Amino acid sequence: MEDGLERGRILVVDDDLVNRRVLERALERAGHETVSAADGAQALSAIAEDPPDLVLLDIVMPGIDGIEVLERLKSDPGTQHIPVVMISAVDETEAVIRCIESGAEDFLPKPFDARILKARVNAGLSKMRIHDLERARVRDVFSRFLPESTVDEVLRRTGGELRLGGVRVAATMLFCDLRGFTTFAESTDAGEVIEVLNMDLGGMTDAILDRGGTLVDYMGDGLLAIFGAPIESEDHADRALDAVRDMLRAKLPRFNGWLAGRGHPDPFRMGIGVNTGVVMSGNVGSERRLEYTVIGDATNTASRLEGMTKGTPHMAFIADATVELLRSPAEDLRFVDELEVRGRAARVKVWTLVEG
Repeated sequence: MEDGLERGRILVVDDDLVNRRVLERALERAGHETVSAADGAQALSAIAEDPPDLVLLDIVMPGIDGIEVLERLKSDPGTQHIPVVMISAVDETEAVIRCIESGAEDFLPKPFDARILKARVNAGLSKMRIHDLERARVRDVFSRFLPESTVDEVLRRTGGELRLGGVRVAATMLFCDLRGFTTFAESTDAGEVIEVLNMDLGGMTDAILDRGGTLVDYMGDGLLAIFGAPIESEDHADRALDAVRDMLRAKLPRFNGWLAGRGHPDPFRMGIGVNTGVVMSGNVGSERRLEYTVIGDATNTASRLEGMTKGTPHMAFIADATVELLRSPAEDLRFVDELEVRGRAARVKVWTLVEG
């Protein structure tokens, strides 16, 4: 490979066979892998099948010309990051300007000069490598609170970028918290406290992520999750309720059994609050440090319902707003009462999950 030229997979798009062959040979001598297309339709098909690291794109072609191909690529979040270098003749200056304004990285004039080709390709691939590194960082951030199955969809919708700001969404919020953990922590070795906490949070996190929920935050021995954002889902209330079932009927008993095996026979109880409503969902913070969050009255109500389970025989309080949106029958729900919730003028009808 020529010194100073990065290796990449490059799509050469030109309706002139001689031009394609000249570019392919020059690129392959430099150590690149090449694929080619004779027109815009072939180019779009090749990119959809296996996106390249860079596109060399002729402007004038029959059918779908280079400008239309470029505009389609740059309007699609899934392909807008691919560097495009336009191939232009000397008399196509106005078209080149239009392409640059539409998002092309640069242009390669005809007849081809090896030094210019090297410079254009090297610059484009360097930009692609930076994008790949940033995308890997973003994937790492998203995968901390999103199920792996939805990370790719979020990256596709955002173009692989983390941005400040949010949107209004209808979703279901879930708060959960271990009862008596602070007292347990005060009389237990610090190292064991962390191990126990991780065991509990690991199970509860799985209950959320396995049902397509989003982990928003860990809060001591508790957590906040949302269902229906950032990827919308019409059955977000059902997903949240299924997570509650798993927490109380599988994850918590397993956790308590694990604790008993370590010499802690007293089982923990849990508090869970679930509510549905419209919230602001998005990233807050600064460009250097972002956090995903959900803000709104519906979130506050879910938090307060979780706290209100203390001193009751119930481990879960589920607001009527959630129950009303269930798409599947929930015969294991039982009505509790209409309760006063701090911060709300009207009482909230509350349901609980029949344990066992």
